[in-house]
Amino acid sequence: MDRLDKKILRLLQEDSTLAVADVAKRVGLSTTPCWRRIQRLEEEGVIRRRAAILDPKKVNVPVTVFVSIRTNSHSVEWLKRFSEVIGEFPEVVEFYRMSGDVDYLLRVVVPDIAAYDAFYKRLIARIEIRDVSSAFAMEQIKYTTELPLDYLVLEKESRES
Repeated sequence: MDRLDKKILRLLQEDSTLAVADVAKRVGLSTTPCWRRIQRLEEEGVIRRRAAILDPKKVNVPVTVFVSIRTNSHSVEWLKRFSEVIGEFPEVVEFYRMSGDVDYLLRVVVPDIAAYDAFYKRLIARIEIRDVSSAFAMEQIKYTTELPLDYLVLEKESRES
């Protein structure tokens, strides 16, 4: 990974629909070497996928709920089952195993409180959970899918292509 890869990643995080020719021009490469770099970044899994970022209000899921879950089960089998169950809920857009008092944290998006209540009832009907605590976001202050690239370890010398 070098400074050109970093520039490419920064541009693609801002707008993944940019044409390769536009990316190449902005980073100072010709099209073919830029395309090869993007392909390599995809093959290495640095670029996982490209996606459209939708406006939650315009697709009728304006309510964000952070759901803290505690369980008495800490087996690999239970985690596998729980992961499968959570995977079946499109409302869950993020899912983390945590350290500390909370075992799992979910970010759930729904149209309203009634929809969250229906989600909650479907969830607890599918798997046993010791404790569920829900916090409704009042306002989204910052949201980005762009990862900071300042911590990226770069090679000493830049490749030509």
